[in-house]
Amino acid sequence: MATTFEFPVLIGDVGGTNARFALVETRGAKPRLLSHEATAEHADPSSAIRTALAKDGSRSPPPRSAILAIAGRIDGPEVQLTNAHWKVAGERIGRDFGLSSMVVVNDYVPVAAGAAGIEPHDLTPVGPCPAVPGGARVVLGPGTGFGAAALVPYSAHLAIVSTEAGHTELGPADAFEEQVWHVLERVEDRITVETVLSGPGLARLHAAVTHVRTGRPRDKLDPAAITAAGLDASDPHAAEALALFSRLLGRVCGDLALTFLATSGVYIGGGIAPRILKVLQEGAFRDAFERKAPFAGMMRAIPTSVITVQDPAFNGLAALASEGDAFVYHGQVWRNGEGS
Repeated sequence: MATTFEFPVLIGDVGGTNARFALVETRGAKPRLLSHEATAEHADPSSAIRTALAKDGSRSPPPRSAILAIAGRIDGPEVQLTNAHWKVAGERIGRDFGLSSMVVVNDYVPVAAGAAGIEPHDLTPVGPCPAVPGGARVVLGPGTGFGAAALVPYSAHLAIVSTEAGHTELGPADAFEEQVWHVLERVEDRITVETVLSGPGLARLHAAVTHVRTGRPRDKLDPAAITAAGLDASDPHAAEALALFSRLLGRVCGDLALTFLATSGVYIGGGIAPRILKVLQEGAFRDAFERKAPFAGMMRAIPTSVITVQDPAFNGLAALASEGDAFVYHGQVWRNGEGS
């Protein structure tokens, strides 16, 4: 899909917890942040957009087109967010704001687009491998949920492949993990990647690790509190949960690298990884990533990095707005006057 946007372009990164909006005022311009809006505080996307534009006042002309990245599967004219109450319909938003065009994509499409030109200073390596240009890349991230996409060279274009990798099954790989899995809280009777590799997933892991080590069930704690207690070693079960989280994340990163032959690297976004960099760098993340016989040699040559730039989707959304012809991707497209 290639879409031409009229400027200014409203861009938005809509997650289960927060919606972030910015304007790209002219082709090639850097995005200018409007606001961060709590998803739960607005009835629908248009309400949040109105608030964001009102905060900007009259600093620039109103947007003429828009592209929103949302945490959900783009499979119809109206999309339900995976981890929030909003339903997103491109046509409704386009008409609400008098736009010429409106595009809705999965939230990891722009993260993948941004990975095409990401600067080294926006990355923190996990492991010693240098980047290898020209191959496929994988971007993923544990946050409120778990998102993933691949950026695959295809002829003169870069194809962005959205996935629902967060909803694939994940099982134990050793005796301790089997004990954890036995008491781990399930979601809809499943243990998926997102069940454990997300903010709520870290809370589930901590509760399960504590249960295994003490023999007693315990209530789930706030993920931020678990992270803090694990990093300062004030709670040994929290530290063990972070170590397990790191190992599982390495395993899943390796699986996705194998799936897409991501020889140019795996880039980890989301809200959790930047906070636990020390655990990822010093723990079993890379060992779990590379433990993929008979391809361990290939895996050792694949770089893994944490995206440390704030709002990484914004640069990707700006790239999609300004350099749309370079990318091939799936999304919901509405143009004013078509089918009206």
